[in-house]
Amino acid sequence: MASTETRKMVLAALAACDDKKGEDTRVLQLDPADSAFTDFFVITSSTNERQSQAIANEIELRLKRDFATYPNSVEGRRVGEWILMDYVDFVVHIFLRHRRTFYDIERLRKSARPIALAELTAALTEKTLAARKKAPTKRVAKKVAAKKSAPAEKTAVKKAAGKQKAAKSQRRKTTSGH
Repeated sequence: MASTETRKMVLAALAACDDKKGEDTRVLQLDPADSAFTDFFVITSSTNERQSQAIANEIELRLKRDFATYPNSVEGRRVGEWILMDYVDFVVHIFLRHRRTFYDIERLRKSARPIALAELTAALTEKTLAARKKAPTKRVAKKVAAKKSAPAEKTAVKKAAGKQKAAKSQRRKTTSGH
C-alpha cells in the first residue's frame, strides 16, 4: 500500500509534468502481487528531447525542494528519448511521442490500474481526514491545562527559592555577628 508521502510526491511529479507541458500524462498503480518493486508509474510524453529534459529537471527540482528526496537512479537524460527516474516507490517515464507509441508501456503492464488525478487527490484527502479523526483530543486538552498552570508553578518555585535565599543570608549574618 502506497504511503501518503508517496502519493504527495506523485502529485508533485504530475504538477511538474503539467507545468512543463507534458502530454498525455498518466498514473498507473501497479498490482503488488505482480510488481513488488514500485507502487506507481508516472508516464508522460514530450514533443522533443529538450522538453523531455526540462520535464525531468522540473520533477527532480520539485521533489528535492518539497520533499528533500532525489531519484535513486536516472537513465536516458542525455539522449532524452526515454528518461526513466526511479524514486523507489514510484517511477517516472518521460517519452518522446513516437518512443512511447513504440514501447507502449501501458500495454506491457496489463495488471496496472490507471488512476485519475481526482482519484489520487481523493485518496490523499481521505487518508488525511482519517488521520485527523484518530488524533487524540484529550491529550491536547491536558497539554493546554498544563501550560496554563505552568506559569503559576514557576512563580511559586521562584518565591520559595527567594525565601530560601533570604533565610540563608539571614543565618549568615547572625552567625558572623556572634
